[in-house]
Amino acid sequence: MSVPANHSSTRYSIGVSSEPLAERQRPTSLEEIVGQKHLVGAGKIISEMVKRGTLASLILWGPPGSGKTTLARIIAHETGAEFIELSAVSAAKADVVKVVELAKQNKRLGQDTILFVDEIHRFNKAQQDAFLPYVENGTITLIGATTENPSFEVINPLLSRSRVVVLEPLSRSEIVQIVSRAAKSEGYNAKRLPKASVELLAELSGGDARVALGNLELAASLTSGVITAEIIKEAAQKRLPGYDKKGENHFNLISAFIKSMRGSDANAALYYLARMLEGGEDPKFIARRMIIFASEDVGLAASAALNLAIATFEAVERIGLPECRYNLFHCATVLAKTAKSRAIADAMAAAQEAARTYPDLPVPLPLRNAPTKLMKDLGYGKLDAQLASKTSFMPPELEKVNFFRLEKR
Repeated sequence: MSVPANHSSTRYSIGVSSEPLAERQRPTSLEEIVGQKHLVGAGKIISEMVKRGTLASLILWGPPGSGKTTLARIIAHETGAEFIELSAVSAAKADVVKVVELAKQNKRLGQDTILFVDEIHRFNKAQQDAFLPYVENGTITLIGATTENPSFEVINPLLSRSRVVVLEPLSRSEIVQIVSRAAKSEGYNAKRLPKASVELLAELSGGDARVALGNLELAASLTSGVITAEIIKEAAQKRLPGYDKKGENHFNLISAFIKSMRGSDANAALYYLARMLEGGEDPKFIARRMIIFASEDVGLAASAALNLAIATFEAVERIGLPECRYNLFHCATVLAKTAKSRAIADAMAAAQEAARTYPDLPVPLPLRNAPTKLMKDLGYGKLDAQLASKTSFMPPELEKVNFFRLEKR
């Protein structure tokens, strides 16, 4: 837990050489922020909050390095509120209790308290419940930062008392601007850091300003001469994909994969498949999704697709990575390129709706089980080949129903 030593607004340690470059370059005012103009432009929510000196609880939702912590610190600094920072990874419920006690003291002195919870999606329900009453009564103003969809991870009572503010990934041109500003601050001229190297830092950052500045700092430490593309690549090594198997990007990528196959775009399907595998996705999860797709989206147009999908799953189980990638890419390509039919999915939905609407219709006598002579005498199970051609297998109320009426041929 980070608690200031006095009850004044946050003080920033800018220009301390021992700090990482990304920290030294952290903006201290809204005017210094690059990007997020939908939040800090004229008349926008953060700008108006700072201008009027009013506080509201916020959930800042955005990718890493987009400026969530920076915005929270600037709001506190500009409004004169005490800024207390907790990391949901390491903080316990007892830390929240200490913050609440300090906030109560501040309130008696007429000072606002901002509790900033980094990675708030990692707080469990009990921890979130602990400070909910104090958000409700205004003892603390909560600013939570998360890279995950807050509707999945933040309790509804807390969401309803906060504004969800979405931060966008920084564009390449915005990262170039941030790197160029940092280079000027560090005294790097165009000879030391060529334009091509700045562009490469932006390309490798994935929209994360902290990654770009970290790579610049490390690359600069590797040479006293020109910071070339080769040195930057050495510093950056392999950029890890922005992928969390339990997070929103997991669901976004599998959704994109399925929709690309559904739209018969094999190139897109293979791209999203490759991204999932590069991010460490379980290949069996992907194979299971393709089995479902084979019936749901291909269906009657190519029934053999189901056999291929099942065989792919078995191959993944038996072979494993990395060789099973051939099977996954093979199956995904076939499913994307083959004809599609939603007849099975539509018929299933119609049949389920009929079952819910008519849950108790008697089974016609010829279709019933006839384990005793009496039941046979009553007509149970009396269905021979000649009678079958003239018999409706549906209850009378559903004789005219055709679940496949929507089938596209």
